[in-house]
Amino acid sequence: MATIKIKQTGSPIRRTKDQRATLVGLGLNKMHRVSELRDSPEVRGMIRKVQHMVEVQEG
Repeated sequence: MATIKIKQTGSPIRRTKDQRATLVGLGLNKMHRVSELRDSPEVRGMIRKVQHMVEVQEG
């Protein structure tokens, strides 16, 4: 199954609680942390919600 790598590039400081929770759900919460998840519509939706704080690297 295809995987996708996500790197956090933005800080969760001064963000809404739902955006912080989305980062935690993606396995991120600190700057420059990288998480590898399987590519699914659910994960893509979470990425879209915090797209200003993450960088996507197709895996």
